[in-house]
Amino acid sequence: FGGIHDIRASLKRVEIGSTLSISELLKIGDVLRCGRMIRQFLTNDVPSDWEGNTALELGLQLSAFKQVEDAISNAILSEEEISDHASPELFSIRKSIRQKQDGIKDKLSAIIRSTEYKKIMQDTVVTLRGDRYVIPVKQEFRNQVPGLIHDLSSSGSTVFIEPLSVVEANNEIKALMIREQHEIERILRELTARVAEISQELSLNVQILGRLDFMFSKAKLSRDMNGACPRLSHDRLVKIIQGRHPLLDKHKVVPIDIELGSEFTTLVITGPNTGGKTVTLKTVGLFVLMLQSGLHIPVQEGSEFGLFDSVYADIGDEQSIEQSLSTFSSHMKNIVTILDEADEGSLVLFDELGAGTDPTEGAALAIAILDGLTKRGICTMATTHYSELKIFAMTTKHVQNACCEFDVESLRPTYRLLVGVPGKSNAFAISQKLGLDPYVIHKAKEFLTQDNIRFEDVLSDIEKNRTEAERDKELAEALRREIEGL
Repeated sequence: FGGIHDIRASLKRVEIGSTLSISELLKIGDVLRCGRMIRQFLTNDVPSDWEGNTALELGLQLSAFKQVEDAISNAILSEEEISDHASPELFSIRKSIRQKQDGIKDKLSAIIRSTEYKKIMQDTVVTLRGDRYVIPVKQEFRNQVPGLIHDLSSSGSTVFIEPLSVVEANNEIKALMIREQHEIERILRELTARVAEISQELSLNVQILGRLDFMFSKAKLSRDMNGACPRLSHDRLVKIIQGRHPLLDKHKVVPIDIELGSEFTTLVITGPNTGGKTVTLKTVGLFVLMLQSGLHIPVQEGSEFGLFDSVYADIGDEQSIEQSLSTFSSHMKNIVTILDEADEGSLVLFDELGAGTDPTEGAALAIAILDGLTKRGICTMATTHYSELKIFAMTTKHVQNACCEFDVESLRPTYRLLVGVPGKSNAFAISQKLGLDPYVIHKAKEFLTQDNIRFEDVLSDIEKNRTEAERDKELAEALRREIEGL
């Protein structure tokens, strides 16, 4: 809402008897106007079944003070200007000031144009120096103009002199300006007193407007990202259908389907770099926090979430070229804290668990950490490159594999998440596609054990079959929607 300001500090100043500034009163006037208009908008044509409508209930609690609002708007034009009509006294003072100013300018203009002084003038313009009207006189003729010197030009060639003939008139203007300032201060005190009379109601209005502003902001965000409210469950689970990361372009991001907490509590995600593993982690964590903050999330119908007591995440920079011991230590410090504090009501997210150290030891640590969290029934998601974790997920109860699909032909990730399928490194296929000598690839395969080769072949078959099944499912769903639209 335009016009909503945080005026709580000003209201506290009112309570201790301080006089509010022009700027503070202007903001209070904005809040009064905004509260009145929002109340009018929300309560216009109230439906019979309005009970339970939170926005309407809040709107009915707003107080309107049109007289105070009008008093402020009539008196204050901007943060720098009080209206002439703020009071009859101010109008009279300013009228006198203008008359005096016009009289002085006429007198000084006559001096500048006179035959006696025309040749000694540097310019033909009457100007101001420190609220005093002066004329620009050439330096060498300054003694020919009786008066007070107020300024000197930067070049030193011009002297700004207040002729003695207008000194008294300038003094009168100065006195009127002092009266003007005193009258402005009186007006501000009077307006402050009127605000003080309604300060408690204003304070409540600010709280209500803040809540309404937050509600409408959430609604606007939901509309902008095509958000929805998923079903809420008493169980600790996550079920995302066609979920899109809310900060990514909704026209480009590839939606994900993911489940956690119902059939399995631990999900191990594998796949190539830049394939979407970390984005998947962040999407899940962000969805949980958004939902528990009262925000809609960009998912499709059928999505379901439980409420978590806490969310723990150790997400590093997977694009880092070098991972030093200090990096590993930093991650491990986070992990130790997570293992100490997480419980069955927690959601835990690990990015590249066990990375940054010896692969054998890193994989063993990662398996032990995930095994412990799984046995404690804590919902956990972890991304990894380690093949050992794929085997762990395939052979351990309540643990499931997932991978980010990779198109070997185009050498690009598709960003689709396949749950139930362990990911492949695709190192040989990618290297061959990029033109690496076939002999080198053949030689590299000789260094693999037969078990490793068979395992990778099985993964290839699983991924291929799952991909084909997913695409068949998508085609069938598209056909169903097309038929329903006929």
